[in-house]
Amino acid sequence: MPRALNPSQSIAEEQRYADVLFAHLDTEVRAAQRRLDQVQADVDPDNPDADALVRRETEYHGLNAKLDTLNVAEIGLVFGRIDVADDNAENPAPGRPRLDRRYIGRIGIDDRGDHYRTLLLDWRAPMARPYYLATTAHPEGVETRRNIRMRGRTVTAVNDEVLVGDPPPGFESDVGSESALRRAINAARSGRMRSIVETIQREQDDIIRETTRGVLVVQGGPGTGKTAVALHRAAYLLYTWRQQLARSGVLIIGPNATFLDYISRVLPELGETGVVLSTVGALVPGFHPTGAETREAREVKGSAEMLTILTRAVQAYETIPDHPVPLAVGSVPLEATPAMVRAARTRARRSRKPHNEARAFFAEHLTQSLADALAARIGEDPLGGENLLSGADVDQLFDDLSEEPAVRSLIDAHFPVLSAPDVLDALLTSRARIEEAAGDYDEYTQAALYRSPGSGFSESDTALIDELIELIGPGADVHGAQDKEDNSDDLVAEAEEALDALSSSESTDNDDDQFEAEILSAHDVIDAETLAQRQRETDVRSTAQRARADRQWAYGHVIVDEAQELSPMEWRMVFRRSPSRWMTVVGDTAQTSSPAGTDSWSEALAPFVGERFRTRELTVNYRTPKEVMSVADEILAVIDPDAKPATAIRATGLEVRRLPSGTDPAVIAAQLTEGGERTASIVTAATVNDVKGLEFDHVIVVEPRQIVSSSPQGWQDLYVAVTRATQTLTIIGEEPSRG
Repeated sequence: MPRALNPSQSIAEEQRYADVLFAHLDTEVRAAQRRLDQVQADVDPDNPDADALVRRETEYHGLNAKLDTLNVAEIGLVFGRIDVADDNAENPAPGRPRLDRRYIGRIGIDDRGDHYRTLLLDWRAPMARPYYLATTAHPEGVETRRNIRMRGRTVTAVNDEVLVGDPPPGFESDVGSESALRRAINAARSGRMRSIVETIQREQDDIIRETTRGVLVVQGGPGTGKTAVALHRAAYLLYTWRQQLARSGVLIIGPNATFLDYISRVLPELGETGVVLSTVGALVPGFHPTGAETREAREVKGSAEMLTILTRAVQAYETIPDHPVPLAVGSVPLEATPAMVRAARTRARRSRKPHNEARAFFAEHLTQSLADALAARIGEDPLGGENLLSGADVDQLFDDLSEEPAVRSLIDAHFPVLSAPDVLDALLTSRARIEEAAGDYDEYTQAALYRSPGSGFSESDTALIDELIELIGPGADVHGAQDKEDNSDDLVAEAEEALDALSSSESTDNDDDQFEAEILSAHDVIDAETLAQRQRETDVRSTAQRARADRQWAYGHVIVDEAQELSPMEWRMVFRRSPSRWMTVVGDTAQTSSPAGTDSWSEALAPFVGERFRTRELTVNYRTPKEVMSVADEILAVIDPDAKPATAIRATGLEVRRLPSGTDPAVIAAQLTEGGERTASIVTAATVNDVKGLEFDHVIVVEPRQIVSSSPQGWQDLYVAVTRATQTLTIIGEEPSRG
């Protein structure tokens, strides 16, 4: 049995080891920085090879990413140590068991000397897992576990836990994993989420390392660590499937920009910086909705019926004339009949192509009909015999008609090129178009869809734009030709800068005209346009940069947090980003506040994967005190009488405070946060959505009855509001009846 060490001796021991780790870390940082400087300076002025430039640019991005990882490692580089029984380990002393000592940290560090060894295990490595799983009942071979606390590069405290046998006399074990967890859940909250890498619990670890290669649903009540588990799962998958996910990327979707800012620091702290963070409303590059919308509009726009309405809205542009349309083509009278146009439209729709692609079939069929009609007229045999024109003559007529402005105008009039924003704006701002597309739906639906012209797109419109892009096809995106030209100009400008840099590095000291003509500048070897084309062919942006800018990017893994808020149309948009269907879906259906949100995981996922998904549940509430959960559990019973609340494991001894209406919440917040160490949030009916997914030391809920009455999901909103608290809950105003 390991003997208990004096705390100061333990700290000194771990400080010496930390110094060794940081020495290796500093060496890696210096090596990476030297190579980065070399890449920037390594330019051959006599041979400015464009491919070499691209390779250097790619290495430059990789080195910067490595430096990011190494630099964030200083935030608590090492946090744990385990001594694992191992018959193959070196025997440290006579009569002592053979132990394999493993240090656990945010990244891995290896000593690549003569005796190659691992100095620090990445927390995601299989050999680090016993640190999280070991208990006195199931020690997993771990004899002792030590939690190490650091501030920067300084070890500030250690806590030991003996897992096998009885501790030696005088051993004072402040159980390592439990003490770390207690510190974390009692710590003051800030504006940023903390990593739980030091305190991952067994049920959380099982989900983080889940091997499912399909859709994994993580259901959990407030305070169970759903978001933290999702983020650590992202880091774990990037570690385990590095080669695959480095190419395809990982997308994390959150409910709002505040939430994304709140979680933004966690992944870099875990050594991962190449992840795309986005809200649902930002999934279409170039589309930036800013308009307000009613709850009724959110409900209707999020419903699955919108697929039918949008399909009809596109088809409304595929028209048939009421009467024959005369065409001015040479001196021979020609007209396009309704039957011709209808047959061309049928041919286009049978192609099963999106509208803009199907237009080619429409144009071909209609032009052929016109060519046949024209051939019949001008090639008619006066004696009643066969048509005098050959097949080649008809083909020539087809080619000629294809170039005729009148024919082109006819095609544009009855099968125009469309763009998604134009179609959606025209639909939502016209009662006539709404009636045409949604005439068989009730007045509630039609009224909810309408908005006044010029009021702008709203966040719910993002999924509709995405759907329309699919229905319309090429040219439907929010990026027009001008955007593409601008991008090309940017590439050319960047190429010019690169060539100028090359040219400036050439020798300018030689004034001999005899040699001056023989010196080639970078511009002599390759021009900016050619170099820009090379850049287009070899994209040097990082995976995350390329993925964020590409609406059709196929992500290797997608994580959806607060997934219960997604509407059916938003689910369609998200699954387009995950053709492999490898996703982690995190949420709690009892907290659904969106009018078109998810009440059942089966119903939400069935259109995409049927019943082929796995559900894991988090059952322990680490965040919310028992005093607060006593109120929250009563609300949960109203939402879902059959729901089983998560088990709260801590109490503060501070009962929920109830104050009368009219009490100034700002005064209460100031009292609670006096000293500036703790955070407080005032939650009203208007701000519930803003606090979703966040946590605060103190929460002040104002007029809970109004919160419930303000929305059909009012009880869910109130449940969300009260469960944001980690220390105290104050309720101002009348509470709704729970009878």
